[in-house]
Amino acid sequence: MAKTPSDKLYRLIRGLTPAEKRYFRLFIRGRPERDSKYLQLFDAIAGMDAFDDEALCAAIYHNQPVESRKYSELKAYLYDLLLKSLQAFDEQHSVEFRLNHLLQSVAVLFKRGHYGACQELLHKATKIARQFECFTHSLEIIRWQKHLAYTRMDVDFLHKQFEQLQFAESRAMDQLQNLAAYRKLFFQVYTTIKREALHRGEERMARLRALVQQALLANPDQALSYKARVLYYRALNLYYYAASERGQFYDSGVKLIGLLESHPHFLKESLSDYIAALSNYILSCGLLERYDEVDTALEKLRHIRPLTEDDRRKVHRQYYTNKFVLCIYTGAFEEGRREMERCLDEADEFDAHDYETASFYFQFCCICFGCGDFGGALGYLNEWLNQPRTLVREDLQSLARILSLILHFEMGNTVLLESLLRSATRFLQKKNRLYDLERRFFQFMSELMRAPAGREQQRAFRKMQEDLAGLSALPGSRALLQTFDLEAWLDSKIKGYTFATAVRTKWEAQRNG
Repeated sequence: MAKTPSDKLYRLIRGLTPAEKRYFRLFIRGRPERDSKYLQLFDAIAGMDAFDDEALCAAIYHNQPVESRKYSELKAYLYDLLLKSLQAFDEQHSVEFRLNHLLQSVAVLFKRGHYGACQELLHKATKIARQFECFTHSLEIIRWQKHLAYTRMDVDFLHKQFEQLQFAESRAMDQLQNLAAYRKLFFQVYTTIKREALHRGEERMARLRALVQQALLANPDQALSYKARVLYYRALNLYYYAASERGQFYDSGVKLIGLLESHPHFLKESLSDYIAALSNYILSCGLLERYDEVDTALEKLRHIRPLTEDDRRKVHRQYYTNKFVLCIYTGAFEEGRREMERCLDEADEFDAHDYETASFYFQFCCICFGCGDFGGALGYLNEWLNQPRTLVREDLQSLARILSLILHFEMGNTVLLESLLRSATRFLQKKNRLYDLERRFFQFMSELMRAPAGREQQRAFRKMQEDLAGLSALPGSRALLQTFDLEAWLDSKIKGYTFATAVRTKWEAQRNG
């Protein structure tokens, strides 16, 4: 038997829910394994806070000599037994598993000549497949219905039902192909956007526009099923975000959430699309300053009951990501710091192999900056910069360099600033990302380093503030500046108060204006 890595087994068992653990014990009841070393190993791993292979071996064999091969086989067998248990568990909750089970039962009964029982199961499977748009299963059900009638030589059934079966088969094939086309289009839009979420290159936007101008996205009636319509709205929603069309981004998000919530039986099967839709809706509300809707949607997201471990991670990530954005934008940095600590505490509950904190580092940096903890902010920024480039967004590379210069300026590291400025310029030139905003900011920092403290520096700050008013209108620049409020930082240096005060003042003026 193939060797199963012991940490893999540990992660599987530690990731089980209490219900899944109870089910496993019921699953092996009556089997020879019930009182065997398999259950002992399961209980030992389930009770471990940290993986210790030697301690496990000692707990099972009580320090008696044992061949390593036998221990490896024990773990491999337990792993296989757990997978069988989880398949049986999921069969009770998953439509796909239920349909597979019904069709497997049809095959078993057909082999033994129980054709009437086969027909009963196919009728049940048909209703489920239609309700949940399981087109592949629908095609298999129709195949069985034809095969069953042929085997029974039920010519009358074939004569009366053949046209209806052919229509249902053609319809299912059309819907399946239509869904595949929408899925392809959605992932094309998604990958184009995620490679560089805040587009400043006209070539990239042109590619996106070409994608969304396809006939499939002309109107939602092109979608032949609920699942295809969901992908229709998701693709458009992503595009409107990338194109900074805020009103359309919001409207498409509202329609998508309305569609998802109008089909609650699908939400009992999968929450992934709903979690993503809520997250984007929150972002759109923030961009349009609909802050009451942001708070309401955040609470809705926070109280989602996850169906899977992946759902739990997504709810955690999307809630905190958007909560941090709200705190950073409104200047509620102390609240953001408290949420940050709670986020890190909750992160300990996730499997370290499947959970990474890196995506939060940039937000942690901004929160620490707003709290005046420049050392902490620089630490998180450096953690973010040290991540493999495949894990970070390219569009934030420019802002990271800007933030690094600001932090070192705030900390009085004037000796480092000149070399950091040269390094940042070279890096962005190499990446083809030295746009007007970055070029002007680097020039400003150069002037600031040369200017003596007092009026000369104040003049440099005011000049940069004037330039920023024009630069922020450039494609992509405004979206980039939403991640860190450079305007508020310049204002705080000119007026002599804290960055947090500048952000709150600006936000309150916008809200009351």
